[in-house]
Amino acid sequence: MSRILLIEDNEMNRDAISRLLERRGFTLLTAPDGEEGVRLCGETLPDLVLMDLGLPGIDGFEATRRIKADPATQGIPVVALTARALTSDREAAFEAGCDDYDTKPVDLTRLVAKIRQLLGREGDAP
Repeated sequence: MSRILLIEDNEMNRDAISRLLERRGFTLLTAPDGEEGVRLCGETLPDLVLMDLGLPGIDGFEATRRIKADPATQGIPVVALTARALTSDREAAFEAGCDDYDTKPVDLTRLVAKIRQLLGREGDAP
């Protein structure tokens, strides 16, 4: 079972996304901010990170840079998950090291497909 770290400051979003992905067979770890997310990522080494970009403290861009700068976590795929839908935000997410980008509100089918692709499990049932 794949472990996903969801770094999201909005508690309602965190709970809803966690429940939806758990129903799809994923194990979820959560962090409410960038600092905690980077720390938890290094401690637990999840299979994938879902990163909100608009986090308090260090934002998702900086948290992603820190995850990708650490040899222990640099290979973990990071998906930017954000309400920011501008092309410049997408480009900035990729420049920070994100492996993919998805927008809120979450389209669960699309998000799960991206997660499965990044985990090399495209053929798995949704």
